[in-house]
Amino acid sequence: MEFIHEKIDIGYDTLDRAEHSDGRRYLTLDGVAYPSVTTVLSILGEEKIAAWKAKVGEAKAEQIGKVARERGTAVHSIVEKYLKNEDTSDFLPHIKQSLENLKPLFHRGFGKIYGNEVPLYSDHLKLAGTCDCIAEWHGVPSVIDFKTSRRPKKKADIPAYFCQLAAYAVMWEERSGMPVTNLIVIMDVDDFHPVTYKEHRDNWIPMLKDTIKEYDHRKMYRP
Repeated sequence: MEFIHEKIDIGYDTLDRAEHSDGRRYLTLDGVAYPSVTTVLSILGEEKIAAWKAKVGEAKAEQIGKVARERGTAVHSIVEKYLKNEDTSDFLPHIKQSLENLKPLFHRGFGKIYGNEVPLYSDHLKLAGTCDCIAEWHGVPSVIDFKTSRRPKKKADIPAYFCQLAAYAVMWEERSGMPVTNLIVIMDVDDFHPVTYKEHRDNWIPMLKDTIKEYDHRKMYRP
C-alpha cells in the first residue's frame, strides 16, 4: 500500500532555527525568533524529572535519556520515510521492528497526508515547532505525533504531548487556513503493543496558554 499525499501550501518549506541559551528558536518569515513549543512545555515535567533523577542518579538518568532520545529520533526518521513511500531498509533491526509494530495502525488509520515534519509557527501563541504529521486519521483531519516509550502511559502522564499537538493545530490553522481539532498520539511501547491516544484541541488550549504565561514569567525574572 502506498500512502496518498496532498501537500498543502503554507508559503514556505523550511524555517531557519538555532539553539539559544534558553532552548531552540525558529525564525519566522517576518524575522521573529519564536521559542519551540517543546522548550516551553518542558517546564511541565520539571518536578517529575527531577524526582526521577534523584531516584536513579544523574549518570543513570543521562544514560537512559540518551538511549531514549536516539531511539525516538530513529523511529521518527523511519516512520517519516515509510509514510513518504521511501525505502526503509537501512535502519537497525530494533528500529525496523518499531515500524513493523506500527504498520497495522498506519494502514488502518491513514488517509490523505497533508504534510510530514512540517515547520510551523503561530503569531498568536508566539511559538514555533516541527509537527510530525498532518493527515486524515480514520477520515478526520488530524495533527499526529509519533512517540516511543519504555512502558505504557496513562493520559494523565502526558499532558505536555496534548498541549504540544494543540499548539501545532493552532499553528497549522494560521499558516494553512485549514482548521484541525483532532489530536492523535501514536506511541510504540517496548515489549507491548502500540498505543493510540485521541484528544480534542480545545480541551488543551487553556493549559497550553497557562504554560506559555509561566514560561514567559520565568524568562522575565531569570537572573
